[in-house]
Amino acid sequence: MRIRGIRGDLLHALLAMGANWHPDEFAALLKEEDGVIAELDLLPGTIGGRGHTTMHLEMMPLDTHLAGSAHSHPNGLLHPSSADLTFFPRAGRYHLIVGYPYRHQDWRCFTSDGSEVPLEVIE
Repeated sequence: MRIRGIRGDLLHALLAMGANWHPDEFAALLKEEDGVIAELDLLPGTIGGRGHTTMHLEMMPLDTHLAGSAHSHPNGLLHPSSADLTFFPRAGRYHLIVGYPYRHQDWRCFTSDGSEVPLEVIE
């Protein structure tokens, strides 16, 4: 699966979620449609907190359209932590981090190994 972009309204929603959950983290799974990240799923039992989010991966749906994950970094650092790098390979291939202050430019996309990858915003 090659992801060519993310829908602009979904990116806006992810940034708004980061702001609404601040100073706690949030996490979600991302789904793709025709190579575009277009939807998010919130897993039951996910616990967001200061400096961490716990997702119960046994609740993860078996879905061939799972693209990856999204979560917030309330500290504003837009690079994966060591915990992120452990989680990423278990939850898809593309992972968005949104960070404080949650403006349009306050996000990055990473592959499962933590390499930053450009992602087009599709309006």
